[in-house]
Amino acid sequence: MNNPRALIVEDDADVAFLYAEALRGAGFEPEIIRDGSTALARLARIAPALVVLDMHLPFVTGAEILRRMRADRRLDQTRVIMTTGDAQVAEAMTNDVDLALVKPVSEEQLRELAARLRPGQ
Repeated sequence: MNNPRALIVEDDADVAFLYAEALRGAGFEPEIIRDGSTALARLARIAPALVVLDMHLPFVTGAEILRRMRADRRLDQTRVIMTTGDAQVAEAMTNDVDLALVKPVSEEQLRELAARLRPGQ
């Protein structure tokens, strides 16, 4: 059985690597994307089970990516974990995402939370 795909949209390479390890540990097949425009192009082609979405990205913001995801019926089943260093942004976006996490996010924390959002759980 194939693991469900998870996109990590995060411009910090070290953080993205940590998230990928956490998602692998939660039973996902992670794919890292480093900027907003590439994320939109990839989301136009696939419907991942999970997106870990940073709010502050080059070219296209996380908020714009989220808006477009929510308008795309193909992505209705895609779960979203938003990450941000700004607690006010996290609070404001709580109703638009499955989970809103304030950075820093530990590998263990993300692994446990992502496992709860894995399809079939």
